[in-house]
Amino acid sequence: MDYQRLADLLFPEVIKTPAEIEANYPPRQLPEGAKVTRFAPSPTGFVHFGGLFPSTVCERLAHQSGGVFYLRIEDTDAKREVEGAAEGLIKTLATYGIHFDEGAILDENGKIGAKGIYGPYKQSERGPIYRVFAKKLVAEGKAYPVFTSQDELDKLNAADKKTEVKNKIWTEEASAAQREEMLKQREFTMEEVEAHLAAGDPFVIRILSDGDGEKTVKSADLIRGALEFPENDEDFVLLKSDGIPTYHFAHAVDDHLMGTTHVIRGEEWLPSLPKHVQLFRYLGFKLPKYMHIAQIMRLDENGNKKKLSKRDMGANMDDYTRMGYCPEAVCEYIMTLLNSNYEEWHMQNPDKPYTDFPFNIKKMAVAGCLFDFAKLNDVSKNVLSRMTAEAVYDKLTAWASEFDPDFAAELTADPAFTRAILAMGRGGKKPRKDLATWCDAKPYMGFFLDRCFTVEDEYPAKFPKEHIVSVLTKFLASYDDADDMNIWFDKVKAIAAELGYATDMKAYKQNPDAYPGNVADVSMFLRVAVTGKANSPDLYTVMQILGRTRTEKRIRAMIDSLS
Repeated sequence: MDYQRLADLLFPEVIKTPAEIEANYPPRQLPEGAKVTRFAPSPTGFVHFGGLFPSTVCERLAHQSGGVFYLRIEDTDAKREVEGAAEGLIKTLATYGIHFDEGAILDENGKIGAKGIYGPYKQSERGPIYRVFAKKLVAEGKAYPVFTSQDELDKLNAADKKTEVKNKIWTEEASAAQREEMLKQREFTMEEVEAHLAAGDPFVIRILSDGDGEKTVKSADLIRGALEFPENDEDFVLLKSDGIPTYHFAHAVDDHLMGTTHVIRGEEWLPSLPKHVQLFRYLGFKLPKYMHIAQIMRLDENGNKKKLSKRDMGANMDDYTRMGYCPEAVCEYIMTLLNSNYEEWHMQNPDKPYTDFPFNIKKMAVAGCLFDFAKLNDVSKNVLSRMTAEAVYDKLTAWASEFDPDFAAELTADPAFTRAILAMGRGGKKPRKDLATWCDAKPYMGFFLDRCFTVEDEYPAKFPKEHIVSVLTKFLASYDDADDMNIWFDKVKAIAAELGYATDMKAYKQNPDAYPGNVADVSMFLRVAVTGKANSPDLYTVMQILGRTRTEKRIRAMIDSLS
């Protein structure tokens, strides 16, 4: 077979050589050890938590090493593409600290543009490049055309990443007839090819595999270590009949030309690794280093681990904004999943951002990471507790403006008042951790705001109403908002003693039956009247923020309700 003639017949319009294409993609001038990584999603919908996971790894590896992190849009499947998905993806990733050095970007009009000299960064614009390398493989006898029925071609053209991963042709269950059919497709004459082309018959390009399924191929994975798989003996499709490449072929060409050093992807791609090892060898390309990340798992109602699917709460990254999670908290939570030593590092470096953490591939788990909202909330409380009142005010009001405008109006009506509320318990070694999300702010601080204030808790029935009324009345008679905390509490203790309530907690614990209650109960009488809750932040501080007028008005209202 004259393979060069075959290549010329199949690709008459292709006149450039691979060397000419590669001349447009010069080697990157980077420091020694610098990594070039990419995030290469298909614009088929929202950003999944499972997508933010590997993109964070890519970003950390590139930027910690002084390398390059770029975005490539794999939009070769037009039928599955969702309008605006690529633009939304870039915006969402930016929200969570994922910024690209080059690749597909948003221009000033919010449309997809490009930054960098290694583009185009959309695969749909790289068709002529793939055809050059397909022609090379045909000319070297490493690939061949298959002319077949339109129905069969339609099935091939409908293939996407998911089906390519899941539908391996050669499995233990595959029939010998399938393989026999593949081997028959390898047998053709030049005259048959010319006749098909003259008739305008469509064709696909398949790799001519030299693999033996009884032998194994070795490969290395940066997370899993040494791997060994059966050699690929499937003549998988490289180019579909419409000239669009499959994922296998496109990623090999693109990663080579764009200088990708590390490919980070989900473990579901492991079965494809023998294909990629073979394809890079055929093309004469250096194989990048691969990292196959474990899938994100969740617990179902029976306590069994399941893959976090796109229908699960927590899968759609856009939901986190609506739920009121601060992006910094989500990013920090992801770090706890990625590296087992992150929390230890953070305890030693509480004031440093997560981006200062020395991310380490060796600390990544081989098994699936478990997504846990409870853990996320704990991380989020820590993150929000470390923020200044000014930062919390800005972020909270921005969130409320979009998701709770009435609450936003209350927050911004008196910014100084709101900031004073948010400043409670901030700073120091043990700041308060009342908020996990912005949704928590209204229940937590709503009692400060007159429109949101309600008495939520009732007084315990064991305390006589006349005791409660007496405490409230006596407090009003002695209340002076100019008192410092010690004088204020001394007055509360005096009222307690006057009513026979214990002021010495040690004595009360030794003989509780000797007293109707203790000074903490007296404080609780005031707390419920002022805040509507039996538990709240420091009552003295609350009264200072509310001011004399609001405090007295609420206490009098409680007296009236009990009288």
